[in-house]
Amino acid sequence: MLYGHGSAERPLDESDVAKILAEALSALPVDGKRLLVIIPDATRTAPIALLFRELYALLGERVARLDYLIALGTHPPMDDAAIDKLVGADGPGRRASNVAIFNHAWDDPSHLATVGVIGEAEMGELTGGLLPIETPVRINRRIFDYDQILLCGPVFPHEVAGFSGGAKYLYPGIAGPEIINTTHWLGALQTSIATIGVKDTQVRRVLHRAAEFVKVPVLCAALVMRGTDLHGLYVGPHAQAWSTAADLSGELNIVRTGRRFSRVLSMPSSKYTDLWTAAKAMYKTEAIVEDGGEVVIFAPNLGEVSVTHGALIDRVGYHVRDYFLGQWERFRDVPLSVLAHSTHVRGTGGYDVASGVERPRIAVTLATGIPEERCRRISLGYADHRQIDPEAWMGREDEGIFVVRNAGEVLYRP
Repeated sequence: MLYGHGSAERPLDESDVAKILAEALSALPVDGKRLLVIIPDATRTAPIALLFRELYALLGERVARLDYLIALGTHPPMDDAAIDKLVGADGPGRRASNVAIFNHAWDDPSHLATVGVIGEAEMGELTGGLLPIETPVRINRRIFDYDQILLCGPVFPHEVAGFSGGAKYLYPGIAGPEIINTTHWLGALQTSIATIGVKDTQVRRVLHRAAEFVKVPVLCAALVMRGTDLHGLYVGPHAQAWSTAADLSGELNIVRTGRRFSRVLSMPSSKYTDLWTAAKAMYKTEAIVEDGGEVVIFAPNLGEVSVTHGALIDRVGYHVRDYFLGQWERFRDVPLSVLAHSTHVRGTGGYDVASGVERPRIAVTLATGIPEERCRRISLGYADHRQIDPEAWMGREDEGIFVVRNAGEVLYRP
């Protein structure tokens, strides 16, 4: 059964959230049992502190454990100060004896367990023959210490899965490297521009198949945001809650501009701390850039390409998909998720194998704290952010110039 509601016109308030959660969780058979809530890190906009308070108020005295696992994927772990900011330092339950908060560790085998394997034939069926490779499904073994899992997080247009949320909080949220790599490369093969904002994607089908291997009962609280306002909350089976939330998210987080532009100044949210996460400013604006145009990612606060994968990206650089496919032997040992990220940032384009010439559809320029030499080395353009006044770019749509503030979660289409 699906609980909750949403509206494009009116945000939910705290009383709405409390009522929906109370209705959805009152009959959940968790008295005296152990509940694990899987939540996003700080790179997703969501009222996690509010949900943390409400869940403790509703369940804190009912359950034996009310623990949280942060769905980091391959993002770096959060320290105590960052966790306090995420869930509320002084909120009810933060220091309770039956509450603990854990970081996922995707690259530590001791934290992972294999729950199944999607074989070549089945992967071929799920991906329409695009990626028929055997994929072990590993997940954080902590989930087996609990009687119930609650996925809790927002649903946005997403470059790999089409829309984030739902089973994506399991894979890649708390997954091992194999399915992280497979799903990200599958998304790259289809290209971000053809995937983002689409509900029924091959990646989503793989995620739902992988979720079937999890035998602990799973419930999902899917959130829909517009900016910092919560407009929807749906609680129920993960596929159903996610699907309903994705419909509303498509209304609220996909903007039609009515045209394309020659230059887009995309200013990512300050919550992103490296290009790996801030590159959403490119993914969400790529479609509104004319052929031969340019996206300028303006983020003076960014000084790192990727906290986790920086060395690999320095080696590989940013290239279109066909650049890698055209010389696969050269790159086959690079993790597929890194190659996928590379293609998502560089966007669509072509590569001529005979001449070795790469032809990206658009230019991508960094106006960040990343030095010019490094930008050139990873095959991205460079602009001195000190020479850019965003206000001077405003109001120039008639000249083919468009500005996106707080970029990263809203998808722009022509």
